[in-house]
Amino acid sequence: MSTPAVLTIDQGTTGSKCLVVARDGRVLARAYSEFTQHFPRSGWVEHDAMEIWDVTRALVREALAEARDADVLGIGITNQRETVVVWDRETLEPVHRAIVWQDRRTTPICRELQAAGHEDEVRARTGLVFDPYFSGTKVTWLLREHPDLRERAEAGALALGTIDAWLIARLTNGAVHATDPTNASRTLLFNLEGHWDPWALDLLEVPASMLPEVRPSAGVFGVAAGEHLGVELPIAGVAGDQQAALFGQGCWRPGDAKNTYGTGSFLLQHTGAEPVPSRHGLLTTVACDERGGLAYALEGSVFIAGAAIQWIRDGLDILATAPDSEALARSVEDNGGVYFVPAFVGLGAPHWEPDARGTVVGLSRGSTRAHLVRAALEAMAYGTADVLEAMEADSGVVARELRVDGGASTNDWLMEYQAGILDRPVRRPAMAETTALGAAGLAGITTGVWEGADDFLAAQDAPDRFEPDMTPAARAAAMAEWRRAVRAAVRWARDGAAAS
Repeated sequence: MSTPAVLTIDQGTTGSKCLVVARDGRVLARAYSEFTQHFPRSGWVEHDAMEIWDVTRALVREALAEARDADVLGIGITNQRETVVVWDRETLEPVHRAIVWQDRRTTPICRELQAAGHEDEVRARTGLVFDPYFSGTKVTWLLREHPDLRERAEAGALALGTIDAWLIARLTNGAVHATDPTNASRTLLFNLEGHWDPWALDLLEVPASMLPEVRPSAGVFGVAAGEHLGVELPIAGVAGDQQAALFGQGCWRPGDAKNTYGTGSFLLQHTGAEPVPSRHGLLTTVACDERGGLAYALEGSVFIAGAAIQWIRDGLDILATAPDSEALARSVEDNGGVYFVPAFVGLGAPHWEPDARGTVVGLSRGSTRAHLVRAALEAMAYGTADVLEAMEADSGVVARELRVDGGASTNDWLMEYQAGILDRPVRRPAMAETTALGAAGLAGITTGVWEGADDFLAAQDAPDRFEPDMTPAARAAAMAEWRRAVRAAVRWARDGAAAS
């Protein structure tokens, strides 16, 4: 008898992944491929949306073939969130490369909107701040730079969407143009009350006709055409990557917190049925309740985390593989006074300084590659501590533990150090791919693979736990030096802006 299962499309920043997850939690198939990163100018990051579609479609077929004995009942989609695609409604052809969440080209537009005094209003309405990170100003830039596209957009000929909406459109041959609240909430165009905001659309010069319909995260979005996947399947759950990971970790109650260590580092704390405004540089964002319905969270985004190790490996060529970083970190007693602020694309929460760039301080003749690698790993732990401290100040709720996932969470040394810096346990699930797992959960609850959230969680194996083992004095000293390094990075950026 075949095993009920869900196919998950996990479309990330550097690659796409497809999993087939069975009712008992086993991964029956896994397929992954990277795709091309485009850097047309300094600070610009683009993806070819058609390449993403072609790669994803091939991976889905590969995963379904590997799990041919499974009874796949539906598709869950999770995605890099703020990356935006604009395409022709009739032909489904992109009109420009996708502008990636890491892209900094809209910094002048953000400065313009801040100088005009709109920051407080946009934060109150959307929970976000003016930063190039978010989708809305990317669309503003595109329509300003290409008047012909504005003309087509105002005529209703163009559609926009985050990557989930793009994949849904392609999978359904254009029959469905839809997104979910978690992705919509990352655009600067979506009101925290749960709808597209006319004031924000007018401010950012985005025609409402371009927007997708917003549907609940758990529910049927449409049917993927058999010509693409070899079989027709309902698209039954959608969530942005970080909210999907929050769901996959079982964080459904106020105070529950998780951190995903991927290209960047993304810490979310569930706040329940009502949005909590931030006074400490965080974002108020939409999340899912245990049924996949509308709920809220506080979020802090550290733009560069695991990507710093990739840079040390590929840019400096002093690591053979990313996992080698653990042995190097263990090979030295401490960081030798070296602190690394990996602000390659600016600083996110709680600092929000888009002009900051990567900064290394404390180098001496005794510094080695091991100290630099350790400093890069420590930076992930320090950035997480900064965000969690701000988060607890906003929410008034202390997280009893931090649940972790993502590629760098497999580094035991980093998890041990993270527990020490936070002075609380760190819990790592048996399956670190909780972004994909969360999307599987949403789709599986919709299609009956699991009876509900508790049934979904019960299928997961026991997690690993890392207990804190650091003296208060050592913790305080490390955080003080880290914050001094961050101030140096911010001061460098602001002095440069003033000089220009």
